[in-house]
Amino acid sequence: MALKEENIHKIFFISLILKSFNALLEIFGGILFLFSGTLSGILVFLVKKELIEDPTDFFANHLATLVPFLSVHTQVFASFYLLLHGIIKIFLVVNLFRNKLWAYPVTIGFLGLFVVYQTYYTIYGHSIFFTLLTLFDFMLMYLTWHEYNLVRKYIP
Repeated sequence: MALKEENIHKIFFISLILKSFNALLEIFGGILFLFSGTLSGILVFLVKKELIEDPTDFFANHLATLVPFLSVHTQVFASFYLLLHGIIKIFLVVNLFRNKLWAYPVTIGFLGLFVVYQTYYTIYGHSIFFTLLTLFDFMLMYLTWHEYNLVRKYIP
């Protein structure tokens, strides 16, 4: 059973809103990490209570193992990565909402780059989150391509 064109457009619209929300969280996280100066302190704060309550907590233990690897350079890199990633996504989503033709292929290209990085990270980091994010980005790439083909017919 094929989806109706109207439903595909709604899914695209909702996906853009979700991507915008994700981008705003990345920007907020990037600013927080940049100005807090202590990503490891934030992680310790987040997992400390969980580990006291349940020392076998899967997620808390995995987050706790990251703390020794978080140097100042790693924190600065993470901050700028999140900021750049979030700003690019917001810029592209705004221009997709404005039906700017150039934004569709540029979005597909940037999502493709993110997918390559996320796939690499998933393979070597075994991250369920990155796997889900990659699947979402693949879906958004398809929806963006689909919308681009429709919009091209109506916008000169």
